[in-house]
Amino acid sequence: MNYIRSRLGLKLFLSYLAVLLVGVSVIWVTTRLATPRAYARHLAYMEEQMGSSGFGTMMGQGQGQGQGQGQGRGMMADFYENFQASFNEALFVAVVAAAIVAVIVSWLLTRNIVSPVQAMMSASQRISAGHYDERVHSSGSDEIAQLAARFNQMASQLEQVETMRRQLIGDVTHELRTPLTSIKGYMEGLVDGVLPASAETFDQIHHEADRLSRLVDDLQELSRVESKAYSLDVRPITVSSLVQTLLKRLSPQATAKRISLRSDLPADLEPVLADEDRITQVLVNLAANAIQYTPEGGEVVVSAVRRENEIQISVKDSGIGIPAEHLTNLFTRFYRVDKSRSRNAGGGSGIGLTIARHLVEAHGGRIWAESVGEGQGSTFTFSLKTAS
Repeated sequence: MNYIRSRLGLKLFLSYLAVLLVGVSVIWVTTRLATPRAYARHLAYMEEQMGSSGFGTMMGQGQGQGQGQGQGRGMMADFYENFQASFNEALFVAVVAAAIVAVIVSWLLTRNIVSPVQAMMSASQRISAGHYDERVHSSGSDEIAQLAARFNQMASQLEQVETMRRQLIGDVTHELRTPLTSIKGYMEGLVDGVLPASAETFDQIHHEADRLSRLVDDLQELSRVESKAYSLDVRPITVSSLVQTLLKRLSPQATAKRISLRSDLPADLEPVLADEDRITQVLVNLAANAIQYTPEGGEVVVSAVRRENEIQISVKDSGIGIPAEHLTNLFTRFYRVDKSRSRNAGGGSGIGLTIARHLVEAHGGRIWAESVGEGQGSTFTFSLKTAS
């Protein structure tokens, strides 16, 4: 019994066989019950027809009416027995033929159903062993084909997650190695007496340690936003208040680089549904990147516009611009447009845009980047639902 329960093909085959046996039993019982009544009814009709045609009178003139009627009933009884025997024989042959055909068809159907399931079982075992490129063949549009398609989709997502995991480990290792190597080099220089124990040397060590600390903090924040291990205090808030907070926070940084940081907001802009702290974090990330990649004398403008039932907030700069082939990958963690640019020279940890994307999506919005090309600036835009 346990063996039967563990075999899908056998269970399907036995279910087909059970349906067949039930059908044959119903046919057999029905014919056994219905045949005598049907035969008697048709026989009575035949006797009535023969009586009206004078068949009974002709039989009575040859041997007497009573004797003719007795012999007629005997002949009818023999005829019924022969009819019943022939009917049973034909029914038996039909049942056997139907059973053979049904068994063959059941086996074919069972194989067609079980084979894809067995293929998915084998593929799942290979995937569990680390072979994430495993796929199963799917054809048709029935439930089994849909299951195979979902299985392949799951396998593709697992392969993508594994690829991202390996890439993340490599990126984090690289990002951590750089400041650690610098700190180690400075310390070795101090121990060997190659570097002087001056304030400048200690400032360099502190700078690398601070950079390492920021990277760890950003990784912690990324882990929280990717796992959604935070709560949102969503309430109506005006875009102007968000932008004013941004301007106060980043104006000193922009002034130090001689960059004009300003806003361009319509007066009648409706409030948005957002967590003030989280969306401020998004704006700060976008504006800080814009200031970082905009040369002296440039401009960064924060604007907003309504599109149907959402507000689109944009941060536009006149900076170095972004080639078109990099736009879709900008929100991938540790992605760099210029592979040769170091974090020390180029700025942040490389995951600020990734954090921004997760926070915007958590609000039910979307975020994207646009740029005409290198040297022509770029625009980062995200959308939020209106409060009305």
